[in-house]
Amino acid sequence: MPTSPYVVNVSSLLQKPGSMRELELDITAPERIGEGLIHFAEGAELELDLRLESLHDGILATADVRGTLTGQCSRCLQDVSEPWSGHFAELFGLQADEALVYIVENEAVDLEGPLRDTVVLDLPFQPLCEPDCLGLDPATGEKLTEPLPEPEDEIDPRWAQLQQLLDDKQ
Repeated sequence: MPTSPYVVNVSSLLQKPGSMRELELDITAPERIGEGLIHFAEGAELELDLRLESLHDGILATADVRGTLTGQCSRCLQDVSEPWSGHFAELFGLQADEALVYIVENEAVDLEGPLRDTVVLDLPFQPLCEPDCLGLDPATGEKLTEPLPEPEDEIDPRWAQLQQLLDDKQ
């Protein structure tokens, strides 16, 4: 039976309020995290500095998370790879409770839910390869290196005679 890399055993902390354990975890994401243009790909390395604290009613898991996001620029579709860091704090209850989303099961906590929530809520909606990315040239499809010139206002042929009158007056 495969085990999740997000599951951490907390048996040494149970029934010992006030005790604490700090861990440094390197997790390889077993599947993609995030659904937009930028995400943690399957196999991405995530580093967690995890602090587990035993409380009277559960285990408080606090973590700083770091990793490298990959995806595509929303303007030019160029590949993007950028570092990301986030933080979460979640209480895992000892017993199922309506107020708690996560509980301690089999003397372990599963960090996948809080980690996924933290990452997905912080992902940029429209990632860019560089802050001033101009996107693609609509005519050639190539990446723009300078802004397009302002389009000239074309005169509707039905109004051309009136424009000619204005030009004659000047």
